[in-house]
Amino acid sequence: MASFPESVNENDIAKAKFIGELLVPVAPFDQKSGCEAWTVAFAPNGSYFAWSQGHRIVKLIPWAKCLKNFSVGHGGEGTNASSPQRLSRQNSDGGQTIPGVAEPREHTIDCGDIVWGLAFGSSVPEKHSRCVNIEWHRFKFGQDQLLLATGLNNGRIKIWDVYTGKLLLNLMDHTDVVRDLTFAPDGSLMLVSASRDKTLRVWDLKDDGNMVKVLRRHQNWVYCSAFSPDSSILCSVGAGKTVFLWNMDNYTFIRKLEGHHNDVVSCEFSPDGALLATASYDTRVIVWDHQKATILLELGHLFPPPSPIFAGGANDRWVRSVSFCRDVCHIASVADDKLVRFWSIEERAPQAIASLSNSLCCAFSAEGNVLAVGTRDGSVHFWECPRSVASLQHICRMALRRVMTTQQVEALAIPTLLHDYLTYRVM
Repeated sequence: MASFPESVNENDIAKAKFIGELLVPVAPFDQKSGCEAWTVAFAPNGSYFAWSQGHRIVKLIPWAKCLKNFSVGHGGEGTNASSPQRLSRQNSDGGQTIPGVAEPREHTIDCGDIVWGLAFGSSVPEKHSRCVNIEWHRFKFGQDQLLLATGLNNGRIKIWDVYTGKLLLNLMDHTDVVRDLTFAPDGSLMLVSASRDKTLRVWDLKDDGNMVKVLRRHQNWVYCSAFSPDSSILCSVGAGKTVFLWNMDNYTFIRKLEGHHNDVVSCEFSPDGALLATASYDTRVIVWDHQKATILLELGHLFPPPSPIFAGGANDRWVRSVSFCRDVCHIASVADDKLVRFWSIEERAPQAIASLSNSLCCAFSAEGNVLAVGTRDGSVHFWECPRSVASLQHICRMALRRVMTTQQVEALAIPTLLHDYLTYRVM
């Protein structure tokens, strides 16, 4: 069994540029830290990076601080590329940040239980609570508010003020592990939690954390959920082969996508909203046109690929996480074969790879050119996304999808060749 098709020579694949890592303490008796980094997250405004370490601790570091220490090949920042920098949690300068202070500071949050899910949420004042009958609220979220949601092993969700480190809300309706969290990107502070209790729950933080809906369709654990860029659609995946899509304007089920042969553990929409990527233990990442429920591209991590009857079992190529780069040209994936892969959405073989043992999760930075990967030992590693020139066709597709769905494009009164040019097709 191989990690690449026979037609691909691993030695010909570029090596991704490693730029740095964040390390956990080496103290052997520190029971509050030092285990799996199940989730990493970047603040939507690029101000902070956060990662969990499997136990009670969440680390918050100003992203600009990381860039100063890491060798990122742009803007003249960073150190020599041949010597990536390391930051240890033991070197924290501590302290708290108050809104309005020019430079945010690194700090640590003790969540009181094992942390599984993380998500940043920022508020837009004109986005009011959907619960219009309530006139008084305990919290007034302003434009400069930045929140961090943490999903815990005991089923609780704790909401923190990133700038002060204060606990704001404690949400307690789940009955099992909160595996994943995601905020609506529109600034409404609508939060969706995915849990091992087989449910997704929708929370309105502008209504003091009121739970507005429970989404039930999963028959087993829910591993991950993701909003579309316009916040109108939610994708959820879990212990099962099916991908679920939800209408978040009225909290109704839209459709399911079928094509995976094992648990689906990660999902993310492309920044233009046209594509959906899902990662599965069946050794594949599938790129979908979710509007048409069609598979556009399959990114394999095992060759020859396992047949459906065997793909449902244990293997050493489980794909753990997938993330879309902000340029919509690249996708990153991490798998159990000790490789981090960077894919071009127009190719079936990786554009670049990197070696890393025990990787669990990945996420691109807000500006989109740095990938963070969390590992089982609690450390986080960073690579720079390969650079490539987007084709004119891709730029046209991406620009159009920001305002139109695939069905709307196909309904345009334009020549067939132009339809083909503007529509994502099966490769």
